[in-house]
Amino acid sequence: MATAAMPPVPRKSPEFTITEGPGKETLLSSYRGKVVVLAFVHTTCIHCQQFSAELAKLHHELGSKGFQPIDVAWNPSAQQLVPGFVKQNGIDFPVGYSDWDPIMSYLGFSVMDRPVVPLIVVIDKKGVIRAQSPPEGDPTLQDENKLRSLIQSLLAEGPTAAKGKR
Repeated sequence: MATAAMPPVPRKSPEFTITEGPGKETLLSSYRGKVVVLAFVHTTCIHCQQFSAELAKLHHELGSKGFQPIDVAWNPSAQQLVPGFVKQNGIDFPVGYSDWDPIMSYLGFSVMDRPVVPLIVVIDKKGVIRAQSPPEGDPTLQDENKLRSLIQSLLAEGPTAAKGKR
């Protein structure tokens, strides 16, 4: 089954709200100035668990240089499962949860798409999406060495654009 065309990359990242718990919401734009890997995961998916462990390793290695990973879980009961997922996988970065509709809208996917997880979005310091998984996934973005190279190249791009609204 063919899927709709992917939104263009690079493109400005739309706003997205990361809910980390009752009364704790963070806007994705608050991470502007950092290289962000935003991973949409299922807490019960072994591939997502492995990828999140890789992100934790990369965060330990590159976090002080401006790298910020974020997981957003969207499987059933994600809100209740996130604390165990974080503990089990040694995650030391923000992990939130969301529903299907806001995630599909953020990614620019059609309601007809049936995406696989993890879905990965790489955002540069200026808030521009530089890489994104298609609905059927992207093994390149899940490869630790290739992802590390992409993150390092984005970290080396220099300072952010002038602050201010567009």
